[in-house]
Amino acid sequence: MPDADTPAPRRTFAPGLVHITLALGGFAIGTTEFATMSLLPDFSRGLGVDAPTGGHVISAYAFGVVVGAPLLAVLGARMSRRMLLVLLMAAFAVGNALSAVAPSFRVLLIFRFLAGLPHGAYFGTAALVAASLVPPERRTMAVGRVMLGLTVATIIGVPLANALGHWLGWRWGFGIVAIIAVLTALLVLAIAPADPPAQGASPLRELTALRRGQVWLTLAIGAIGFGGMFAVYTYLASTLSQVTHAPDYGLTLVLTVFGVGLTLGNLIVPRFADRALMPTAGGLLVWSAVSLALYPFAAGHLWSITLAVLAIGIGGALGTVLQTRLMDVAGDAQGLAAALNHSAFNTANALGPLLGGMAIAAGYGWTSTGWVGCGLALGGLTIWGIAVLADRATGSKHDGDFRLAGSKL
Repeated sequence: MPDADTPAPRRTFAPGLVHITLALGGFAIGTTEFATMSLLPDFSRGLGVDAPTGGHVISAYAFGVVVGAPLLAVLGARMSRRMLLVLLMAAFAVGNALSAVAPSFRVLLIFRFLAGLPHGAYFGTAALVAASLVPPERRTMAVGRVMLGLTVATIIGVPLANALGHWLGWRWGFGIVAIIAVLTALLVLAIAPADPPAQGASPLRELTALRRGQVWLTLAIGAIGFGGMFAVYTYLASTLSQVTHAPDYGLTLVLTVFGVGLTLGNLIVPRFADRALMPTAGGLLVWSAVSLALYPFAAGHLWSITLAVLAIGIGGALGTVLQTRLMDVAGDAQGLAAALNHSAFNTANALGPLLGGMAIAAGYGWTSTGWVGCGLALGGLTIWGIAVLADRATGSKHDGDFRLAGSKL
């Protein structure tokens, strides 16, 4: 008979249920990230600024992601992953709740920066927890389940936030995200496995990830290769209006199909990645390059541009594949490397629109974003090739010991 003072063992839940819970956090993050773009006219008008100035709110959030991902991953190195996830989602809830009550535009900028801080660290930690619950040969599928929250947000969460924002006011677009984030924090606390901090974990150990050349190469693949998708997505509405001459429902249709493509990619591609990780990453970059190259030719008709955007969305599974790659090459510095993946993709989110906008401003037309995107995908493929050659040079399939030149072995 157990001692009366001995605590009852914690109930364990099926990995699938834990994955769904973690995906709910991704749903909240994806909803606020994409819905803010569509609510831009509403909060700009409400706070008395023009739309270009209002766009700084989106940049403030992205800057928060880039800064917060490595910072919080390092600071949380000695915490259990379950508690870190709870605190990250609680902080995310606070940032969005404050955004919902921001009294001025400048204050909103600060609150959106704060809301972006937990983004990368949450996804990175959630990916590690999800992968730890399944056999090694199913890691990418587990990570893909977590990322499904982000992709489903583009289909369901963004329209919901937009509807609330237009019906009850733009502040509810942030308020509903805060509510979902609180629910996620409570569910993670109740369902996610209680794990002790990793033995020997420390901020300094996490920083060793920055000495690993393959970590930097993997991040560069995402920062460059993923930029093409954002180059097209950012200017998709203008392309549909000015080139496709789509009817009013066209934008909603194409954006929904884009979300469907992202979701399909994260359902299908991980099955291949768990068998051959780097070949799958290379194949996705080729897929993206071809899809983006076809985009300018498809833009003339609604049915063809819809199919092109579906294909481009499927290529978004690259994020999931690279998340698993970082687990292989980061050694003991798993938390920082996993979080940096999302800093890399927010770098892509800045680079793609910047280069696409430059091509449009130079007079190459709205569809030139497809060629820009193709070039970025090929750039990512080039870096992928360097990473593969580095693996072969050291005789390993996934090399965690390859170092930057001049660093200590």
